[in-house]
Amino acid sequence: MKFSEQWLREWVNPEIGTQELMDEITMAGLEVDGFEPVAGQFSGVIVGEVQSVQPHPDADKLRLCQVTDGKDTVQVVCGAPNVREGLKVPFAVVGAVLPGDFRIKKAKLRGQSSEGMLCSEAELGLSENHDGLMELPADAPVGQEVADYLKLNDVTIDVDLTPNRADCLSIKGLAREVGVLTGVLVDAPVIEPVEAVHSEVPDIRVEAPAGCPRYLGRILRNVNLQAESPLWMQEKLRRSGVRSIDAAVDVTNYVMLELGQPMHAFDRDEIHGGIVVRMARAGETLILLDRQEVELTQGTLVIADHEKPVAIAGVMGGEHSGVSPKTRDLVLESAYFDPITLAGKARHYGLHTDASHRFERGVDYKLAREAMERATRLLMDIVGGEPGEIVEVASPDDIPEDRVVDLRAGRLNDVLGMAIDRTTVEEILTRLGLRIDKLLKDGWRVSVPSFRPDISIEEDLIEEVGRIYGYNNLPVTEPTGALGLRPEEEAVRPVAAIRNFFVDHGYQEAVTYSFVDPKVQQLVDPEREGIALANPISSDLSVMRTSLWSGLLKTVAYNQNRQQARIRLFETGLRFLKEGERIDQKPMLAGVVVGNQYPENWVNGRRTADFFDVKGELESLFRLLGIEIQFVGSQHPALHPGQTAELMRDGEHVGWLGTLHPQVQKNLELNGTILMFELFLNSIVTGYVPNFKEISKFPEVRRDLAIIIGSDVAFADVERVAKKHAGERLTALRAFDVYEGESLGEGNRSLALSLFWQHPERTLNEDEVHSLFNGVIDALKEELGATLRS
Repeated sequence: MKFSEQWLREWVNPEIGTQELMDEITMAGLEVDGFEPVAGQFSGVIVGEVQSVQPHPDADKLRLCQVTDGKDTVQVVCGAPNVREGLKVPFAVVGAVLPGDFRIKKAKLRGQSSEGMLCSEAELGLSENHDGLMELPADAPVGQEVADYLKLNDVTIDVDLTPNRADCLSIKGLAREVGVLTGVLVDAPVIEPVEAVHSEVPDIRVEAPAGCPRYLGRILRNVNLQAESPLWMQEKLRRSGVRSIDAAVDVTNYVMLELGQPMHAFDRDEIHGGIVVRMARAGETLILLDRQEVELTQGTLVIADHEKPVAIAGVMGGEHSGVSPKTRDLVLESAYFDPITLAGKARHYGLHTDASHRFERGVDYKLAREAMERATRLLMDIVGGEPGEIVEVASPDDIPEDRVVDLRAGRLNDVLGMAIDRTTVEEILTRLGLRIDKLLKDGWRVSVPSFRPDISIEEDLIEEVGRIYGYNNLPVTEPTGALGLRPEEEAVRPVAAIRNFFVDHGYQEAVTYSFVDPKVQQLVDPEREGIALANPISSDLSVMRTSLWSGLLKTVAYNQNRQQARIRLFETGLRFLKEGERIDQKPMLAGVVVGNQYPENWVNGRRTADFFDVKGELESLFRLLGIEIQFVGSQHPALHPGQTAELMRDGEHVGWLGTLHPQVQKNLELNGTILMFELFLNSIVTGYVPNFKEISKFPEVRRDLAIIIGSDVAFADVERVAKKHAGERLTALRAFDVYEGESLGEGNRSLALSLFWQHPERTLNEDEVHSLFNGVIDALKEELGATLRS
């Protein structure tokens, strides 16, 4: 909000300078965005009077004017269209300096001497209006400095208010704040009721009381809207960033800026039947004051007569019902509109007006009558008129209730970090316009005035006390408290360790959206339905992911489209499934590998990563975590039928590893072999607790064997059976050779194994080792159908 410092000081005038005033306002939470002088820098400009006007003998558009400064009369050549005899105008005498360091000198224009210059508003830096001379009132004292006459030793201050401080969108509200901050009494103008002189009243009907709990109307007859607004009013409006239009509009704008109550004036002759406050009906249109025609939507609160809408309530009036110089009778409107009902309506129609800005934030619901009386008196002083009675239609059930809030002294002191004297607290609350209804044992019961809709809970009152007491006066304290260490299970590995593992192995961490493309998700997880979003960002981000693969595969496509052939990504995040009425969220770990196993260089060849490379990396991770995972051949709709493994831990499913299905890869337009894995994080982060074990100093015994076994038997089964029958002293089992050939027969392979035994306290004897070794061979024959290779 912009306002004139002089206008504010008419209400409250603390003995501080402009900068100190702005600092006080800012520190109170009403941030000052900036300020600027209300006029350009000039000197030597006085009030002049044009005594006569004659045509220029050698120029059609110029005139010879005789201008007096109260003492002498000089000739000035002027081309302004509105120059005329008797006009009072700013007169820059010879030697004057105008904005931009423009100096006035004696000159000759088309052969005629000119001693000075008659000025427009633009030439004085008052506005951008340069259509004609600035006309001063007829009672302006000739010879007085224009800067003194117009009180141009003033600045316009621009305050950036937060949405909750609608009470400060007026001079009255700002003056109240400054008065509280500086301890100076506010000298508000006295607003007396205007006595009615006729009995005519407007017919008002409110059909939407929830949107308009209070509506006031008054008829003002026999006005003269050809009368101009007084210069002082025009100047206050200009310095507040509002353009002067006509007396009726100027007065309603002036009351809005002064008191904070937006108002509107209708031409009574354009109101047919009476005023109806209702919701718009489908198909209704309205031509607004800015000549824009809008189609009204249902849910829009409108002011209508008995035939059609005449205004969008709280936003803008209609063109046909607006006042004009021919208007003789006015219908003044002053109302309280519900902020929720009006919220967003101006933006819906591409508008933002001073009225909508205030009504959307909340106007004082008790202010309408006071504003009506103020506007009536101002109009009568300017355009005359005969006022009628004020008609008020109100819905008590829909008017906001008066609020009472308890403030505890202990809570106040705890939050502010210091003890404030009770008398000081009571003084601050009273100066803010709050009424202390009752003194409590440990605080106060406070009635909140209607102009402060932002105060509703105890914390709001604490903020007000701290704000007015002064943020700089509050102590700087550091929070203290006993911080006990939370016990952490040693067996649980932090997720950060998993992330570090993958980064160390050449992966990059990806963070993808939890919202995914339903088409991609259908390809990677066709058996589960994603949760649809009610208001998605876009159509390709419209369901919650059931697998992290959806986002990772889109990231692969993005990188491959930018010529990135080697891609290694991992991600940790939630996947979402609907379980009845609730949503099941589980943390997951997923990864994708594409391209060469190692970065290209002179040592490593261009070997493409395969299933066993990724399997080996996962096994390294599981060893780090201290867990045992079995890889079991299985089927997954998104993975290659022959290259898919289900990951099991103690018989429980914990994830998948495999190569992307060729058909899915084709549909996603991806290149190369794409290896993927996904695991339940909670199922793998808990492992064993490491403990010390002394290294044995006794010799290790090794035995090798080669068996012929079916090609369909997994090494994991061979390993399981061998370990089961090798005894507790087995320290290692390794496969060191695999062979398949015609000599073995179709469907067979040769597998060579090494087994190692070691005792921690003695040397193993030959009989012990031979017995265990033979037991392993017998078990492999019996359980897996293996035979010893000769």
